[in-house]
Amino acid sequence: MELSLRFFAVFREAVGEKERTRTYDGGRTTVGTVLADLEGEYEGLAGELLDDGAVRDQLSVLKNGQDVVHIDGVDTELTEGDTLSVFPPVAGG
Repeated sequence: MELSLRFFAVFREAVGEKERTRTYDGGRTTVGTVLADLEGEYEGLAGELLDDGAVRDQLSVLKNGQDVVHIDGVDTELTEGDTLSVFPPVAGG
């Protein structure tokens, strides 16, 4: 299964590119699986995406434009061709 992964702001810097494609073979692939893989692969993402097995507070993770918090969180299942977008917390004033 092929997924598109999109990164923004400091996450883009950590990965070194705005978008990349990743292939997962067989079985059930979830948002949590992908985020854990990214934390393990990129030093700059380690500990930045997950907190006690859940998406970190203030982080936005979208599956095809819909926040995964409103689907099944880290248990949101991914299928062929999905796009997963990862946005860091934003502060402003």
